[in-house]
Amino acid sequence: MESERGLREIPEGKILINCLNAYSYNVAQKDSLFAESLIRGDYLIPDGASIVMACKWLKAKSQPQRRIAGWDLFAYEMQRLDGKSKKEEVKSKVMFIGSSEKVLALIRERAKLDFPHIEVETYSPPYKKVFSDEDDQAIIKVINDTNPDLLWIGMTAPRQEKWIYTHWDNLNIQCHVGTIGAVFDFYAGTAKRAPIWWQEHSLEWLFRLLMEPSRMWRRYLIGNPLFLWNILRER
Repeated sequence: MESERGLREIPEGKILINCLNAYSYNVAQKDSLFAESLIRGDYLIPDGASIVMACKWLKAKSQPQRRIAGWDLFAYEMQRLDGKSKKEEVKSKVMFIGSSEKVLALIRERAKLDFPHIEVETYSPPYKKVFSDEDDQAIIKVINDTNPDLLWIGMTAPRQEKWIYTHWDNLNIQCHVGTIGAVFDFYAGTAKRAPIWWQEHSLEWLFRLLMEPSRMWRRYLIGNPLFLWNILRER
């Protein structure tokens, strides 16, 4: 996707929208299923200034003009659906799959104020490294039974992308589906997103590193140089 204008051009229907950043690119080099899930999704959002620059440097077929964060996708889709619901005088349903019940409860409360014409449904999968077949079927059933007008998956990358890709054909829905990971915590307020200045200067990664050094140091201090190396190899 080349710009935010592209978000407005996404057609209605069952559409899978993933986000790509430097970390995801690195992981995809060694995880073939993850790479396949990104490539075969319907849209891939450039969630990182490094991805935008790499596309230009590699003369990629897609030339995004700027970063489109997962938060931008989330805000656009929620506002679009809330506006449509208000105009048509109906309550649309948005479903959040992933994270903890605490985070999901905070999302439900905030969404009541921000998007009054949307009904929010949530489901917190069990905290396991690997879901059992029963776990997968339970998630599929709750999605199909809810039949949302918009679906968000927040299980963190690469798990969320691989799960939705693997089970895509089992979902009897006709809506946009976005894999947005950390946005669940940003919207709930359980994690702080970088201030605007940091975002505008492509330093959101540094803000996250400063906020959560023990969790994020490997992703950025090792991952950023690794991304540059991977791009050099690609060229």
